[in-house]
Amino acid sequence: MAAKKRSVSGGKAKMQEDKATLVAQEGADGSNETTPGSPTLQDNFKGPPTKVANSSYLTGSDPEISGDGTDVIKSDGYLEDHRAYFGQRYVHFKRWVRDIELSEGGIDKFSRGYEEFGLHVTAEGVRYREWAPGARAASLVGDFNGWDVNANPMQRNEFGVWETVVSNTAAGDVAIAHGSHVKVSFVTGSGERVYRLPAWSRYVTQDLSKSPIYESVFYNPAQRYEFKHKRVVPAADLRIYEAHVGIASPEARVATFKEFTRDVLPMISDLGYNAVQLMAVMEHAYYASFGYQVTSFFAPSSRYGEPDDLRELIDTAHSMGIAVFLDVVHSHACNNVDDGLNQFDGTDHCYFHEGGRGRHELWNSRLFNYGSHEVTRFLLSNLRYWIEEFGFDGFRFDGVTSMMYKHHGIAYGFSGHYNEYFGGNTDEEAVVYLMLANYMCHKLYPGFVTIAEDVSGMPALCRGVQEGGVGFDYRLTMSVPDMWIKLLKEGKDEDWSMEQIAHQLTNRRYQERAITYCESHDQALVGDKTLAFWLMDKEMYTNMSDMTALTPVIERGMALHKMIRLVTCGLGGEGYLTFLGNEFGHPEWLDFPREGNGSSFHYARRQFNLVRDDALRYKYLARFDKAMMHLEEQHKWLSGHDQWVTLKHEGDKVLAFERGGLLWIFNFHPTRSYTDYRVGAGCAGTYRVALSTDDAEFLGQGRIDHGTEHFSTALEWNGRPNYIQVYLPARTAVVLRRD
Repeated sequence: MAAKKRSVSGGKAKMQEDKATLVAQEGADGSNETTPGSPTLQDNFKGPPTKVANSSYLTGSDPEISGDGTDVIKSDGYLEDHRAYFGQRYVHFKRWVRDIELSEGGIDKFSRGYEEFGLHVTAEGVRYREWAPGARAASLVGDFNGWDVNANPMQRNEFGVWETVVSNTAAGDVAIAHGSHVKVSFVTGSGERVYRLPAWSRYVTQDLSKSPIYESVFYNPAQRYEFKHKRVVPAADLRIYEAHVGIASPEARVATFKEFTRDVLPMISDLGYNAVQLMAVMEHAYYASFGYQVTSFFAPSSRYGEPDDLRELIDTAHSMGIAVFLDVVHSHACNNVDDGLNQFDGTDHCYFHEGGRGRHELWNSRLFNYGSHEVTRFLLSNLRYWIEEFGFDGFRFDGVTSMMYKHHGIAYGFSGHYNEYFGGNTDEEAVVYLMLANYMCHKLYPGFVTIAEDVSGMPALCRGVQEGGVGFDYRLTMSVPDMWIKLLKEGKDEDWSMEQIAHQLTNRRYQERAITYCESHDQALVGDKTLAFWLMDKEMYTNMSDMTALTPVIERGMALHKMIRLVTCGLGGEGYLTFLGNEFGHPEWLDFPREGNGSSFHYARRQFNLVRDDALRYKYLARFDKAMMHLEEQHKWLSGHDQWVTLKHEGDKVLAFERGGLLWIFNFHPTRSYTDYRVGAGCAGTYRVALSTDDAEFLGQGRIDHGTEHFSTALEWNGRPNYIQVYLPARTAVVLRRD
C-alpha cells in the first residue's frame, strides 16, 4: 500500500461550438422518459419503500431541482453542444432524489443511516445492524460474549440487512462494556467463516505489540463531550490553514487532538486564518498514506486521541470564529480486508464494483459502486455523521478527478477539449453521487462549504446543482503550485514571464470560485521540497540565524517567498490556503515513518520551534504571513468582484493589478530598482502603503517609506484613467490603499 499522490495533469478549458438536441425530460405527471443508457435506479434498492405521498419532489416545491439542468449553458455558450448530456445527467440526479423520497422518506432521513446501522444503545440493549447481502450467516462477537459465534446470531431481512440485539443485563445495565472489542463474524457464500470490523465502527484502535490489524472498540463513555458553541458559517473570504494533527508538533512522534487544540489553534487564530482544514481524520491503517487509504470511514483516527477529543478541538475552533473543514475521501477505500471494507461480506463487490472496475491500480485501492442504493446511503450518511456528530463546517473532497472519469486520470493529460469532460470517459454515476452530496450538504446546512480537488478543469463543477452543475463551492487551483515549482526548478529569475504568472493566477472559469495556494501538503511530500527549501536549500541549515550574515541566497529566498505568497493570495482565487508550517518557510519535506526510512518520524513533524526562536529568521516570514492575512480581513479582496490586471511588463519584470480597492505592484526583477515608476490606476485620489514586503520587520531593507503620499494624475496610463508614480526596489512588492 502506498501513499496516494496526484497523478493527472489538467489544462485550460478549450471552447467549442455548435448545437445539440434537447434531452427528454420528466413529464409533469412524474413519469420518466430517459435517454438511452440511463440507468434504472429502482433496481438498485436494498431498502423497503415507504411511499411518501406528499413528496416535495413530486409537488415541484423544491426549487433546487425544478429545472432541466441546462442553465449552466447560459453563461457558457460553448456548452451548447453538450446540452443533451446536461439534460440526461440532471434526469439521472432527479430520479435519485425522487426514488430516495419514495423509498426512504427523503434525503434527510436517508442520509441518517449512522443512526440505524452499527452499534446503538437502546432501552432494550445494544442493537447492531449491518448490510452484508453476500453473507449466509452473521453474528456479533466480542469481549462481552467470549467471542462465541453462537451467542448473538443475527437475522437477515430480504434486503441483505442483518440485525441483532444484545439484551441488557438483569440489573438493566448495558451488556457491552465501554472500551471492549467487538467484531462481526460472517459465513460467506463459499461457507468460510470470516471476521470483520463493523463497517460503521465509530472508534477503532491498534495495539502494535499484538498485531498491526486495527480492532473495533465499543465507544460508550459515561460522560460525553457537550458542545458549548454553535457551528460556524464559513466566511465568504476563506483563508484556510490546512493541517495534519499527527505531524503538528516539533517532536518525533504522533501529536494529539488535545495538543492541536492547545498549541496550534491559537496560532492559527493569531495568524488571521478563518478556517482550518483537517487531513487524515478518517481512520487509516497505514500512517504513511497521509490519510488517503481509509479503513474505517466513521472513526476518527485513534492515533490522535478519542472521538471526544476531536469534538473538543472543533468546539474550541468555533469559539475562536474558525470554521473547520474535513478532508473527505470518498474517491476510493483501502484494500485491506481484515480491518477495511474490502471483501466485507466475502464477496468482491459489496461496497465496490466487482472486477477491474472496482480497483484503482495506481493507488492499490477499491472503488465504490456509486450506483448502489446502500453504498450511496453509506457515503451520504458518512457526510452527515461528521457534520452532526462533530460539527464540521465544510468538506474538501479528495480525488474528485479519479471519481468523475472511468480512466481515473491515470496516464491521461487533459487538453481542455469539452469532449474530454462529457464524452464516454465520464463516470456519470460518480458525478451524480457528487451532485447528491452537494445538494444534501447545501440544502440541509445553508452556508456549508464544499471544495473539489480536481485537476481536469471540468466545466460547471462549481456551479449550483439547480443550474445543472456538480454543486461544489470551490475548486483547488492545482496548476498554480505546479507553476511556482517549475519556475524555481527550471527557470532563472530574470527569465520569469509576467504574462505567464498573471495568466496562471487568473485562469479560472467564469462564475466558478477557486481556492488558490502556493503549496499544500502535496508539494511537501517526500520526493519534493517546500518552496522555502527550493529557494534556500542547504543554507537553511547554516544561515537562517540573525547572528550570521545575510547571504544573497537567503536574501533572495526570503524576498521571493513573501512575493510569491502575496501575488498568489492577491490575484489567484476567491479563497487562499496554506499548509501547516509553510507560512513561516518550513524547510525540507514530509516523509512519514515507513519501512523505507527505518520507521523514522524525523520528517513527519512540523518544527514550530524554528519560528518560536527569536534568534532565527523564520519569524520574519510568519510576521509577513500574518500581516497579509490581516490585510485581507480588512479589505476582503477574496470575496470581492473587482479585479483588473493593469500591467505585465516583461523587460522591467513588473506586474501590477487592482483588486479589493487596493493597487498591487510587484517588481520581480532581481537587480533593478525603479524610481517614479508609473502605474495606471482606476480611481483618482491619494494612495498610501498598506503593506510592503521590504519592511524591516519582514527582513526587508526598509526602502519603502510608509509615510509617502502618492497622488494620482488624471491621465490615461496602462489603459486606466489615472496613474501614480512609486519607488519600486528590486524583488519588492507594495500594496497601496486609497485614502
